[in-house]
Amino acid sequence: MESPDEQLEKDLAMAQREQYPDPMIFKRLSEKLHLRTINDLKKESLAIHDMVISSGGDPEECFETIAYLLRKLKDCAMTENPELDALEGDKSLIKHRSPVIPDDFRCPISLELMKDPVIVSTGQTYERSCIQKWLDAGHKTCPKTQQTLLHTALTPNYVLKSLIALWCENNGVELPKKQGTCRNKRSGAGGSDCDRAAIDALLQKLANGNPEQQRAAAGELRLLAKRNADNRVCIAGAGAIPLLVELLSSSDSRTQEHAVTALLNLSINEGNKGTIVNAGAIPDIVDVLRNGSMEARENAAATLFSLSVVDENKVAIGAAGAIPALIDLLCHGTPRGKKDAATAIFNLSIYQGNKVRAVRAGIVPPLVRLLKDPGGGMMDEALAILAILASHQEGKAAIAQSEPLPVLVEVIRTGSPRNRENAAAILWSLCTGDVQSLKIVRELGVEEVLKELSENGTDRAKRKAGSVLELLQRVDPVES
Repeated sequence: MESPDEQLEKDLAMAQREQYPDPMIFKRLSEKLHLRTINDLKKESLAIHDMVISSGGDPEECFETIAYLLRKLKDCAMTENPELDALEGDKSLIKHRSPVIPDDFRCPISLELMKDPVIVSTGQTYERSCIQKWLDAGHKTCPKTQQTLLHTALTPNYVLKSLIALWCENNGVELPKKQGTCRNKRSGAGGSDCDRAAIDALLQKLANGNPEQQRAAAGELRLLAKRNADNRVCIAGAGAIPLLVELLSSSDSRTQEHAVTALLNLSINEGNKGTIVNAGAIPDIVDVLRNGSMEARENAAATLFSLSVVDENKVAIGAAGAIPALIDLLCHGTPRGKKDAATAIFNLSIYQGNKVRAVRAGIVPPLVRLLKDPGGGMMDEALAILAILASHQEGKAAIAQSEPLPVLVEVIRTGSPRNRENAAAILWSLCTGDVQSLKIVRELGVEEVLKELSENGTDRAKRKAGSVLELLQRVDPVES
């Protein structure tokens, strides 16, 4: 532990307490905190932004204080190096004439930069004028999650407001003077109520129509469920889900495609997930995944992923035999189908029993092949799944048999931050308790790469890199 720094504590206290602190305080803070340049400050502000988002955006006072200190430290850096201001301006003009607004700074309803962000009872943040318009229209749900609002009080999100102001300052963006009327760009975020009579008529065709009428009605419901949130609630409330589940067994491939895709769109609503599962849909969706057309198989995989967000559904989906069918789609599907399959497999494998099912179904060799084919566009997904499988003993053994060490070392050397992190996690699992693997990666020059990762990687990557380096230090380099 470092000894307490009384001067640092004193400077931090004075910087927060005094209305016009001595500039020397901020100069000392910039030196002590190693925030001397604009680049240092930008990295720190991004890190603070990630921390706020991961914490749920709760308006904790410490985040506001940090945002205030970062602004003052930037002023200090500009005072010390006035030429940086012009230089930063030139760079921003070259790189971003219109900086990309981070998604977390946009209102989910208007998709515009928020000026007055407020938090609703579900914890989601919106621009005040937009959510107020939504509430004034009589809605009782959160537009983003569709959860029922416990109350309609709006809590200012001071933390996010400070971060937005800091981002605007760093990127030369002027906050809008007025948010004005909220233009609804988000499909279904404030549209008209659904046409219940039309939906009831479609359900009559689903239940009693001839095959052509059933196909057309399923197609209409598919489009309506995709269109907006109100429709998803209304269609499910009218009793469509059991009828659509019956059509999953249709001998008409197009009807089957419409039915599974309609269920996929309906499952976006959290409340509908339980209704779909309770209607006995999982075995039929798995059957479509095995035997349907390519489009139906892709959408069946996406539906299983959507349902697997609920933990107990992970168990039921795995038990229904979905994983071998997902592996087949991962190996032989279209690029989109492979992505859908990989996403579903990853989410299902969070449950330990499904890790075993995936390994025993032979998932590891195709994943390692995807890993060795950087042009295939599936490296991110392959690494993420292998990292989660490597935490299980059977998964670790299967991965080791596929001889992935050279490609893992190469990913740690040249990959994206997230891929380097996952590759380091897999490497740590494989090398723990395996002297031979440690010797192989040492010969591949992993030590230099891991030292660099331990300094510049993500937090998890740094930990894994450090753990592998510790293992390497225990191996005698001259031992044969």
